[in-house]
Amino acid sequence: MAGDEEKLHIVMFPWLAFGHMIPNLELAKLIAQKGHHISFVSTPINIQRLPKLPPSLAPFFNYVELPLPKVENLSENAEATTDVPYDVVQYLKEAYDALREPLIRFLESSQPDWIFYDFTPFWAGSVASKLGIKSAYYSIFTASFLGFLGPASSLMGHDQYRMKPEDFTVSPPWVPFPTTVAFRYFEIMRISDSLSENGTGVSDTYRFGASIQNCDIVVVRGCTEFEPEWFQVLENIYQKPVLPVGQLPSTGFVGADDNDTWQWMKDWLDKQACGSVVYVAFGSEAKPSQEEVTQIALGLEKSKLPFFWALRLQRGPWDPDVLRLPEGFEERTKRFGMVCTSWVPQLKILGHTAVGGFLTHSGWTSVVEAVQYEKPLVLLTFLADQGINARVLEEKKMGYSVPRDERDGSFSSDSLADSLRLVVFEEEGRIYRERIKEMKDLFINKQRQDRYINNLLHILKRHTKR
Repeated sequence: MAGDEEKLHIVMFPWLAFGHMIPNLELAKLIAQKGHHISFVSTPINIQRLPKLPPSLAPFFNYVELPLPKVENLSENAEATTDVPYDVVQYLKEAYDALREPLIRFLESSQPDWIFYDFTPFWAGSVASKLGIKSAYYSIFTASFLGFLGPASSLMGHDQYRMKPEDFTVSPPWVPFPTTVAFRYFEIMRISDSLSENGTGVSDTYRFGASIQNCDIVVVRGCTEFEPEWFQVLENIYQKPVLPVGQLPSTGFVGADDNDTWQWMKDWLDKQACGSVVYVAFGSEAKPSQEEVTQIALGLEKSKLPFFWALRLQRGPWDPDVLRLPEGFEERTKRFGMVCTSWVPQLKILGHTAVGGFLTHSGWTSVVEAVQYEKPLVLLTFLADQGINARVLEEKKMGYSVPRDERDGSFSSDSLADSLRLVVFEEEGRIYRERIKEMKDLFINKQRQDRYINNLLHILKRHTKR
């Protein structure tokens, strides 16, 4: 096993969602840059789709392909959440759980020092322990989200605190400071299936709890300078080491962008006034309803602001509900608006001087990228941890949420238009534009990021020697 100067062998085993795989890859790159060996485990199609690594890291990286077992209700070649409608994700989890035996065989043959696993393979920690391998639950979710979810025992159903969805709309008793961080009613109702056993027989909350309970250490994307009180909550409730690894700002990958695609986008953005364009994108997971798309479109039109909208019309080729734009919308807005329904190079768009605001779902990778390029945020949440992220951003005045109905989450085109104008250019919204700039160093300071990685590796080596 690894000593002080010896190099570690670390297995990364992320959940099959790009919002999970990319932060795993970012952390893996930083570890590999220090000369440690990474085995990145995923399915064949996902590994093909990941951005290419710089050649200098190739000697330290091994991509391990585990073919996804076939399960009923899951189409062949559907290997990530982006490939399937929301209600089919439970079958993707069922197939992923069936990777347990192939993963065990790989771990037995490769004998790594550590495995970093996601919340979905809640069984990975106990598997690793039996094989004498140390394990880390690596959360791509923030400390505030984990802190709000609570102790492992609570998540695994061993207490009576949260019996119904409404219980997730208030701050829990283990959070000792006043905070607005909680789900709104419509947000928890949209993900209420994650509180139940769904098609896999295991709820998402149970997966989180068992992942935390069965690991040696918890590794969290985030930094203590940004949310110190939430990291303290985690220390209190987990009773095991909790290590921040920084915000992991997106770094370049080799050939990550299709230059032809970017060229026409750049040409369009170059024609717009500095700081005037609203960039609209909701990540690879979130898909608005048809009514929401209609209100977003009409709101963009009413705002009179130039906009660039990266719109996914469906979740994978098997999604029967294809979104439509309102009649005549593209014709009416063609002078000042652009809708793109294929892949877009988000980092390059956010980096363009014409972009003055970002209408986002509050997914944390998108938030970090916005801070990287000092773009103020207008928040419109849909799924998963997005509601909790939005509360944190509201509290810190880093983002403004579009006003919505508490019960069903509906919003009007007028309120969306007003929100965009407020954040992009009105005096009242100046705080959001300034606060994002103030936060930049906290998020992307290279020395701080390096310190977090060095500290992580120090702790990993210390645990490995025991």
